[in-house]
Amino acid sequence: MLTAAEAAAWDTRAREDAAIPSRVLMEAAGRAAAQVIAREFAAVLDQGVLLAAGFGNNGGDGWVVARVLRAMGIRVSACETAKDRSRDCEANRRLALADGVALLDAGASWPAAGLVIDALLGTGAGGPPRDPLASLARAIAEHAAPVAAIDGPTGLDLTSGEAHGPVRAALTVTFGGFRRGHLLQREWVGRVVAVDIGFPPADPSWPMLVTDRWAGGVLPRMGAAMHKGDRGRILVIGGDRGMAGAAMHVARSAFACGAGLVKLALSEPSVRAAQTNFPDALTVPTVLGPGLEPELEEAVAWADAIVLGPGLGRGRGDDRKAFAAAVLDRASAPLVIDADAFHALQGKLALGTAPRVLTPHPGEFATAFPDLADLGRDDRFAAPAEALASLMAGSATAALLLKGVPTVIAEPRGVRVVAAGNPSLATGGSGDLLAGCIAAFLARGLGLGDAAALGAQALGRAAEIASARHTVRASRPEDVSAAFPVLWREWNNLPAPEPPSLAVLDLPAVD
Repeated sequence: MLTAAEAAAWDTRAREDAAIPSRVLMEAAGRAAAQVIAREFAAVLDQGVLLAAGFGNNGGDGWVVARVLRAMGIRVSACETAKDRSRDCEANRRLALADGVALLDAGASWPAAGLVIDALLGTGAGGPPRDPLASLARAIAEHAAPVAAIDGPTGLDLTSGEAHGPVRAALTVTFGGFRRGHLLQREWVGRVVAVDIGFPPADPSWPMLVTDRWAGGVLPRMGAAMHKGDRGRILVIGGDRGMAGAAMHVARSAFACGAGLVKLALSEPSVRAAQTNFPDALTVPTVLGPGLEPELEEAVAWADAIVLGPGLGRGRGDDRKAFAAAVLDRASAPLVIDADAFHALQGKLALGTAPRVLTPHPGEFATAFPDLADLGRDDRFAAPAEALASLMAGSATAALLLKGVPTVIAEPRGVRVVAAGNPSLATGGSGDLLAGCIAAFLARGLGLGDAAALGAQALGRAAEIASARHTVRASRPEDVSAAFPVLWREWNNLPAPEPPSLAVLDLPAVD
């Protein structure tokens, strides 16, 4: 997951440290992009292709694409700016024209085509496009054909995600890895394919995108001789009066992710509701403060993972705060801190020695880390790592997951990003499902960062499966939980990679 500066640094390392000539990189980029474009738009290529080429190396990539498509017998026309071109761009322009790509006269009407390729500006562009590129960008946006963008559609800042327009792409092909703007502006970039062009290994400090292939590889396996205790024991603490549903959502997803036993520590009315509506879970009654009852203390010691917060409520002031602090003080198993626990534990999130995963949404992040509230709004890629650093200044071992689009997970080893999911998760209860997923994986012994990243990827993919069945509009948390079995089978039978593609981001469903 790259900024413009990181992408430029990678390109420099490839040329200077790995001694890969820039023309070789450009040839690899253009050929890989052409392969993806030919695969994605096979049905319309016989209608012709129109290239809009800039004067920098992005334009050079586009000229390579045009030359490759022309060699396949496809009719390719090109329009360009009159500005001086980079050396590599000029060289590939000459080759493409020599190979039969037709150059349109400046100001000429654009012909009908099955596809327009936007190769005007690369990763480093920022701000609204200026003439003469702005005029070409408007022409791309007004053309009837779908757009395939090289790196990103013109007018999208690929670092900040600020979309100036006017171009929206149906497909974006990018090189080595995704850019931040691809995840922040999914509706502008369409389907995004990251392709391999021979870069040296990525800097390990850069954020990494979580993929199904990684997730399927770390998903805890079942053993033939397992019993329920081997599959993980989870304690969920929350469920004040009228809020039993939150704890039951946690239990439902924990079971769906493989947990063997789930125990719910709830208020007396919520215990009755859980026993009636969710008999799979064990229950422990508690008044939720100020201290822990003996039976709850036993449950805390029994658990392999603890979820604190769903439905905990914000009433009873200091009693609820003392209760949440007592859980942290007594726990030794890994915790998931979620929901109302952020209000109860203000200033005390580092209390105790148990490892923990924090899972705030942006509002809860601002509550938990008021000094970082502005950063949380402005840069969700940086904010979790900053918050984690402040949290770990104490004795706590932790990971922090900031929910949203995209979801960002910070742990001591680095940052991971999850792009899976769609607006069906923008409903009450989705965060509870996530807490249950993470707890199930913690209970099976996964590390904090791996459990958080796996849980977020699994929840997002289950939401995609559920919305394909029920639509985004109608999907509810129960539908997402019901989709987990389909996901586990998919991850057991992942298709082989299709070089040169490294990873693909499909446009999320919205209806």
